[in-house]
Amino acid sequence: MAASPEGSGPTTPTSKPLEIRTKSVEQTLVPLVTQITTLVNHQEKRIRRTEKACRAVQRVGEAVSFAVDRFVTVGQAIGDQNKEIKQEMYDACLEARTAGDSIATITNVQYIHGDEELLFNDKSQMVRAARALLSSVTKVLMVADKVMVKQLLCAKDKVLTSLVHLEGVSNFSEFVQLFSQFGTEMVELAHLSGDRQADLKDERARAKMGAARAVLERSTMMLLTSSKTCLRHPDCGPAVQNRNSVFQQMREALSAMEGVVTEGSWLQEEDRLMSPVCLHNVVKQFEDAVERTRVTLMQPTDKEKLQESLNVIIDQANDFTDSAYTSHEHREKILNLCESSRMELQGLLQVDTNNDQGGKLDTTEELETAIIKTCKSMKELKKQLQNTALDQASEIFKTNEDHDILSTLKVSGTQGDAERVEEYCGKFTEHSEQLIEACRLLRHIAGNDPLYITACHAESCIRNLSPQLATATQTLVANPASKIARENLDVFCDAWESQINEMSVLVKEINDFCSGRKGEKTVYLSLPRPGLYVQYYPKHGTTLKTIKPVKLDAEEQAKIAKLGLEMKLMTSELDAETEKWEDPDNDIVKKAQNMSSMSYSMYLFTRGEGPLKTTQDLFSQAEHFAEEGNKLFKTVRDFSADIPDGVHKAELLAHLDKIPTFCQQLNFTCKSPTVGKQATFTKVDSAIQETKNLMNTVAKVVTTCFTAATKYNLDTGSSPVNRWRSGPPPLMDIRTSQNGEEGTPQHTQETRMNSLLRSKAVQQPIQTINAFERI
Repeated sequence: MAASPEGSGPTTPTSKPLEIRTKSVEQTLVPLVTQITTLVNHQEKRIRRTEKACRAVQRVGEAVSFAVDRFVTVGQAIGDQNKEIKQEMYDACLEARTAGDSIATITNVQYIHGDEELLFNDKSQMVRAARALLSSVTKVLMVADKVMVKQLLCAKDKVLTSLVHLEGVSNFSEFVQLFSQFGTEMVELAHLSGDRQADLKDERARAKMGAARAVLERSTMMLLTSSKTCLRHPDCGPAVQNRNSVFQQMREALSAMEGVVTEGSWLQEEDRLMSPVCLHNVVKQFEDAVERTRVTLMQPTDKEKLQESLNVIIDQANDFTDSAYTSHEHREKILNLCESSRMELQGLLQVDTNNDQGGKLDTTEELETAIIKTCKSMKELKKQLQNTALDQASEIFKTNEDHDILSTLKVSGTQGDAERVEEYCGKFTEHSEQLIEACRLLRHIAGNDPLYITACHAESCIRNLSPQLATATQTLVANPASKIARENLDVFCDAWESQINEMSVLVKEINDFCSGRKGEKTVYLSLPRPGLYVQYYPKHGTTLKTIKPVKLDAEEQAKIAKLGLEMKLMTSELDAETEKWEDPDNDIVKKAQNMSSMSYSMYLFTRGEGPLKTTQDLFSQAEHFAEEGNKLFKTVRDFSADIPDGVHKAELLAHLDKIPTFCQQLNFTCKSPTVGKQATFTKVDSAIQETKNLMNTVAKVVTTCFTAATKYNLDTGSSPVNRWRSGPPPLMDIRTSQNGEEGTPQHTQETRMNSLLRSKAVQQPIQTINAFERI
């Protein structure tokens, strides 16, 4: 969404459109765009100058002017509190107020008795005024958004300064004091960066911000233990090296975060390098160029571009064939398919040349056959490359070398067995190289930018973590009796396992994309805990005092993660069914979407992420989920009464009757008492399994309801479909007294910021415009 920067004339060659990068600014402008569109569109209606019409038009103009005046008042208050943007904000507010007054002037038409003159003869005048208003309001919002960016960058600078102080600490007590302050600053940065990530429109920027935040959250614990180890063993070279590497990667993550927020050279360079590296993009461009030969004549330059594109594809395919971990069978297939693609392209170019020489302008049967063969050979090559990368990644997870190697390193380090540690560090390095190679191939087949960025992030993390874990092991083997060195190694091993889990999810998401299923990237909404923990109550939940959370072992985590992924698939299926409805505000869709949102938060719990922090949170969420299921059952049961007897009604009732049973089972599971870790784990396992079953049934119910509603043209209990007509929800925190005078806005900078970005002021004229539209 972009707005023209000028107010009263066409865009000039030198003008630069305003680029809106955040959802909050864009969503705030939506009501204003709707209102302006309504005003402009009314210029096309032949509305006579009657007394009623004149009064309605005048009310619209006055309402718009008053709303803009309130809006800029908040903007100026923000400018007063932020001197660096004050002048820019005042200029933008002046433009907005002038534009609002202009619309009020245009709509201030006078009624002359018996005059049949049209209300609006000059549409261009209203268009110019509307464009000026939209542009100026956009400027105010974007200037205000700079305050949010400044807050995030200030929080980043605080963290960076604390890192410098922590790096220079030489005694333990000073370190504890500084690290406590550092933790507070990291929490502030986490909240601000999380809000910014969720607000960004560009999916690449969101993915890069998520990657930077993931590095910071994982590195915080590693920084604590590595620094403590270094302070305890200052003469140990590996300990110093281990700590320094953590500092370095945190600085790089902070720099990456700043690049995303400011859209600096780092981000632009990454974007510039992304396109040619991703084999998936090159293949798509090649296929599109081949398809275009059906409707356009190929010029010599077009033929050269096709050949160059194929050469790039074959060069990138060498990454697959040159990999030491690619099987002989896959390597032979890739080479044969590359040669086949080259031959088919040559055949296509030859047919096109013959047609040119023969003067044929239309697509011949021979040319059509050549196009089909070329596209088919390229699709086969792309599919083979996908299979090669996915098979290589799957093979790594099947062997499960990580657990064995890490266990041996821990035991050998504790025993001080330097020779065995060196041996297994070598094995671990080889295993890391295999993972890095798998990530490199996954980058090539990543079907969209977020998956590509995530694959790059996984490769970078593995490349950094591998030597860090080795130095942590070397520190322990040099000081086998040191508890802090053992704790440090445990933390790095946990970080490694967490990264491997994230990579397995990435493989699943890329596989879904390659199979035609819609991918969905997880967003870091808060600082998650490393790994999954179980928190249970020692005496049947009779006391609120909890014992220390117990971390699940690898097998238990794998089982829960598998159930979570299956539930995520059910969530995606339900979302796909609800998206089919033309009316997204009907009761059935709303309740189904609520259940989908709840199940997704439970899926995040299985990854140690999201708003659910303990098992008790999970069980409470599951109870709400069951309650929503019962509400959906009642809504659909009422709807089913309108369906004529037949196959659709019988099918719907068969699925519908299962919902109360599943809800009852889920409630019973959540409320059953447990004692001990194993019992609690079993309860978690059962709750997720039953939630998944209920989700599966709900998806079938929603599908059957959609089919019946479409076939029989039934009402599904809709709320008002047109939200614009019913008026937006109140968002601006400006008090209005009983006599209609404007009250005093809240005085904190944050409240002023939220008031402006979610301003109701620009939404005030809606009711008046609705009245005008009815004339």
